[in-house]
Amino acid sequence: MSDNKQQNQINQPVSEDWDSRDEPNVKERNLTANPGDRIADEHQSIEEKAEQVAVDDVPDITGDRITVPTYFVVDEPNGEKKALHHVKDAEEISDLIREARVDENGNRIWW
Repeated sequence: MSDNKQQNQINQPVSEDWDSRDEPNVKERNLTANPGDRIADEHQSIEEKAEQVAVDDVPDITGDRITVPTYFVVDEPNGEKKALHHVKDAEEISDLIREARVDENGNRIWW
């Protein structure tokens, strides 16, 4: 750069670039936005999964304070229980909710 250009250059304060930091970022540390979203590496029983909380006592969009379980425990048609993870199995949870909102004729039930 010429001396004239260096004199006219404006240096503004900006956030530090992530690439220049020494510590690992969120992806490098394998973190989720919410620790309750993580799935344990070791096997857990249905009872252990049922006790886990993803979000505890936080305001939702309406301002109500809510608690969200990490797993939703549902009954299978064969009578067994199944733990559905609130993120990984969100589509299956939505399907079950939709299914619960129809009568035996397939008509949508509105509460």
